Amino acid sequence: MIEIIESAFLTSAPTIRLAPENEFQNEVAFMARSNTGKSSLLNTLTQRKSLAKVSATPGKTRLINYFDAVFMDRDSGEKISAILVDLPGFGYAKVAKSLKTDWESNLTNFIAERKQIRVFVHLIDCRHPDLEIDASVAEYLRDICSEDQHILQVYTKIDKLNQKELNELKKRFPNALMVSNSKRRGVDKIVSVLYKMLKGNEE
Repeated sequence: MIEIIESAFLTSAPTIRLAPENEFQNEVAFMARSNTGKSSLLNTLTQRKSLAKVSATPGKTRLINYFDAVFMDRDSGEKISAILVDLPGFGYAKVAKSLKTDWESNLTNFIAERKQIRVFVHLIDCRHPDLEIDASVAEYLRDICSEDQHILQVYTKIDKLNQKELNELKKRFPNALMVSNSKRRGVDKIVSVLYKMLKGNEE
């Protein structure tokens, strides 16, 4: 079993120029449309109730927040250090015509230039899987992602769907990861996949 056994707030930065120095490619960047449950998922993954602050006003947070984390394989005892990056939410209360008009331009630059990022975790609200803004983000990530980087799409809030709706979603996206923060469904799978990607073993 893979777990995140340690986690702590590292720093915040408004731009890539003020991002912390890091000589390793061990960052996991979490990105999502506002109100998708990104901060809640970070807290669930790290088993910390308030590691990432959940804003009462979606879209309010404009800083890039960094957290140190240690993954551990309970079977082998092997540990991997990583940095979890909480990016500001995008596209709150409107549908974008393009990614750059809805998301801060310095964030698009950050994503393209921050070579320390190993995994981009793109969270999508399972109740709204076909929004234009998420399609734009997915396309942008495919365009800028290098061979040694990974993209991981995760559908959130599956507890909000009934069984029929969930089955339909799984038929449409059979290989997608799906998660419920409140019920911890899918959480262990996400931690395991991130661990393997950080090690360099893509599933």
